[in-house]
Amino acid sequence: MNFKERLIPGELIKRYKRFFVDVKIGNNTVTAHCPNTGSMMGLLKKGNRVWLSKSDNPKRKLKYTLQIIEEKKSKVGVNTHLSNKIVFDALNKKSIKEIKNYDFIKQEVKFGENTRFDFLLTKNEKKYFIEVKNVTLSRNKNTAEFPDAVTSRGLKHLSELIKAKKKGYEIYLFFLIQRDDCKKFILANDIDPEYCELLKKAVKKKLNILCYDCKFSSKGIKLNRKIEYKI
Repeated sequence: MNFKERLIPGELIKRYKRFFVDVKIGNNTVTAHCPNTGSMMGLLKKGNRVWLSKSDNPKRKLKYTLQIIEEKKSKVGVNTHLSNKIVFDALNKKSIKEIKNYDFIKQEVKFGENTRFDFLLTKNEKKYFIEVKNVTLSRNKNTAEFPDAVTSRGLKHLSELIKAKKKGYEIYLFFLIQRDDCKKFILANDIDPEYCELLKKAVKKKLNILCYDCKFSSKGIKLNRKIEYKI
């Protein structure tokens, strides 16, 4: 997944009202859109190096969007809207070794009355649902964690994936670690014990877990390597 334009470096000043960040670029301060509704725990230290994209859309009130934060010399992708693009790119290239037996990919597929899953893969009568979760939290060295806040939406997705399994779908939860400094992944039980407990139950009901980190470059972000996980 490549960025349309080269990213602009800056220095983080503060985040506020969830969707706003002030960033210093050279001698100027700009307000950028923060495309992440999570707590972004551990990433918001004043002075952290950041990278922004700039939109040329004249109708946008905020021209800049926060894309990457550097934390302890490691890059972290914070734009949750890019998660599906990164995974979609990998699916198109069939570079995810655990799931290659499909011919068609559909995005944002409705299931039930009020749920949409990120991807539906199909081949003949075989059907796979994949739900993607963006991971940025790392409280201990080399270890990524999810979630970074209580997630009622994540809880709902787990419940609906279990229902989909009963209807004959293969079900996958894809933890995309938008970091390049983690060697393993664990659940943040202390942050949202209800979510973590349901996830463990879902695994017993044949929920498949996929966990990959990302590789960053000046051009973009792409899926990198499979990460060991403990559920």
